Amino acid sequence: MRRLIHVPIVHSQADLGPIQERVRQAYIEKGGEEAWKASREAVTEFWNAMEIAIDRIPFDYTKVRLYQDGLPVCGLEEKIVRDLAQQGGVNYRILLKLAGRGAKIEGTEDPDLLRREYKLIMAGLHADAGSLSADTDKDGNAEVLRDLLDRRDRFVAQRIDQTLQAGETGILFLGALHRATAMLPDTIQVTSLSEFLSAGGADST
Repeated sequence: MRRLIHVPIVHSQADLGPIQERVRQAYIEKGGEEAWKASREAVTEFWNAMEIAIDRIPFDYTKVRLYQDGLPVCGLEEKIVRDLAQQGGVNYRILLKLAGRGAKIEGTEDPDLLRREYKLIMAGLHADAGSLSADTDKDGNAEVLRDLLDRRDRFVAQRIDQTLQAGETGILFLGALHRATAMLPDTIQVTSLSEFLSAGGADST
């Protein structure tokens, strides 16, 4: 049996990459600078609590594979994780810590799909929300983005199925809007981190 632990995530500022300033400005326009600051502090607290929870599990990390929302299959996965950890990405700091214990970081997503999504998001951020044509473009982009998310999830599920071996545990850091775990074969036992901990998962590793 193969096991996968799903860690639902919220994205830190470092995760946003090149679009983080535009996202910040859009957030401030709606809620102000203090609201943006409070949201970032809440995200940091979330990841600190998540790190403590994961540290409670005495895995044999040589039998653990790490899968990350937005991490492309490219041959430079560890460098990307290290760079983002150095930029303040708490999520990536956890990945780096677990890799240091022997876990293997796996490229998780199709880079072409990620690039297409990035271009659509940038186009939406550039759009003038006050114009009818922009609203139409946004609706069209939303449909394409939903389709891309579905395709991303299918790729993630296939990637996990292809790389996770018998007797291994995968840890999947994935946002709440994704449905990749529902697309996995029955040969992979899926549980959330909270369920895993409450069921005494540390005793079964």
